[in-house]
Amino acid sequence: MTDSKMDAKSLLIERFKAFYQDVKHPQLDKIDDVYTEDVWFKDPVHELRGADKLHAYLSAMCVNVHSGRFEYLDQVVSDNTAYIKWNMHFKHPKLGNKTITVRGVSQVQFNERIYYHEDVYDLGELIYEHVPLLGAVVKGLKKRLAM
Repeated sequence: MTDSKMDAKSLLIERFKAFYQDVKHPQLDKIDDVYTEDVWFKDPVHELRGADKLHAYLSAMCVNVHSGRFEYLDQVVSDNTAYIKWNMHFKHPKLGNKTITVRGVSQVQFNERIYYHEDVYDLGELIYEHVPLLGAVVKGLKKRLAM
């Protein structure tokens, strides 16, 4: 692999990480620098296609978050795929307005820009464990399954 290809990949992954660094204020004005127009996005809650739909989803998501940031832990980058391990730290008023940390992994596939993005994380850790009554049930189930 040539140095210029490696540099272009590294720059794209760094643009991707910067795009999401601030959960409350993602760099939505730079979405076209990161994603293709027909990007396919998946997470445990949504699956959508198109940069315009991703923009709308991210806009709606960040409105209700009080604050948040991504902490990037590790990454593996190959010719056209990257896996990025992260912690997301955020505060949401409907989840008690305390800082919640969720660990996850993003898989992205790319050429010049990202055309596939999948986030994998524990939805229970993100939401269910922080809802009164339901949280106790989810945590209890996890504990029983671990035995």
